Amino acid sequence: MKPSPFDYTAPSTVGEAVALLADEEREAKVVAGGQSLIPMLNMRLARPELLVDITRIPELGRLHVDAAGNLRIGAAVRQGRAAADSAVREGWPLLAAAIEHIGHPQIRTRGTVCGSLAHHDPAAELPTAALALDARFVITGPRGTRTVTAEDFFVATFSTAVEADELLTEVVFPPLPAHHGWAFEELTRRHGDFATVGVAVVLERSSGEGTVRAARVVFSGTAPAPVRLAAAEDALVGSEADEQALAAAAGAALSRLTPSDDVHATAEYRREGAAHLLVRACTTAWERCR
Repeated sequence: MKPSPFDYTAPSTVGEAVALLADEEREAKVVAGGQSLIPMLNMRLARPELLVDITRIPELGRLHVDAAGNLRIGAAVRQGRAAADSAVREGWPLLAAAIEHIGHPQIRTRGTVCGSLAHHDPAAELPTAALALDARFVITGPRGTRTVTAEDFFVATFSTAVEADELLTEVVFPPLPAHHGWAFEELTRRHGDFATVGVAVVLERSSGEGTVRAARVVFSGTAPAPVRLAAAEDALVGSEADEQALAAAAGAALSRLTPSDDVHATAEYRREGAAHLLVRACTTAWERCR
C-alpha cells in the first residue's frame, strides 16, 4: 500500500519543530530515521497530515560526553553512529551491544536512538537498555523543556511521556560506577528478528568484599513497558553471584514476570526464556566486573 497524502517540512531549529507539532490545525508526526513510521504510513496505520523532519536541526545531531561525564545523544543521531562511537563503546558498552541487536546494519544506519525510544515497542532493545542504564530524557514543547527519568518515560505499548506537541530532543546516560559489569541478552528465532524476550543486567562489585553491591535487572517482551525486577536484584545484592543467588534471581523471574500469550510465544515460554537469559546475563556481567 501507499501512504495517505501528507505535507513535508524540515525545520532548522527546535523551536520551529515544536511550533509545527503544536499547531492544532493539522496532525503532525516527527520523522528522523523513519524505520517505524514509514511502514506504518504505507500500511495506513498512521495518517498524519504533516511530517516534520528533524534531521536538519544541527543541535539534534550532537553525540558527546559532557563535563559531568554524562553521555548525551541528540534526537537525530543514528543508531549505527552511536554503536560505533569510541566513547560509547568504552563507557557505555551495554548501550552499544543493545544497538547491535537491532535488526540489521541497514536498519541501524537509518534508525535513530531517540526514535526507537520515542516509538517504544515493548520488544525493542533500546528502552530496556535505557532503563538499565538509568537514562534521562530531555523533552521540549511549547511549555518549555523538562527532563523525565526512564522509570517515568515508558508508559505503555507505543506510548511514552512525550506529548503530541512535544519533541524528545536528547537522551542522557549517566556514567557507570567504577567496578561494574554488564550484559545484554535476548531470545530470537533468527538474528535481526524482534526479540521474544530480552534482558539487560548491570552489576556493581563491592571493592572491599567482592560481592554484588548493586544490581539493575530489566526485561523486555514481558509487559507493555520494560520491567525492572526488584526481586531478582535483591537476590543478587550481597552475594558473589553464585549458583544459589542466580537460582533465586531466576526464580523471581519465573514467579514475578507476567507476560502474555501471543502468536509468537506463550507466557510460560517467555517466563522460562527470561529466567534462562537472566542466569546467563548475570554470569557474564559478574565476569566483566572490574
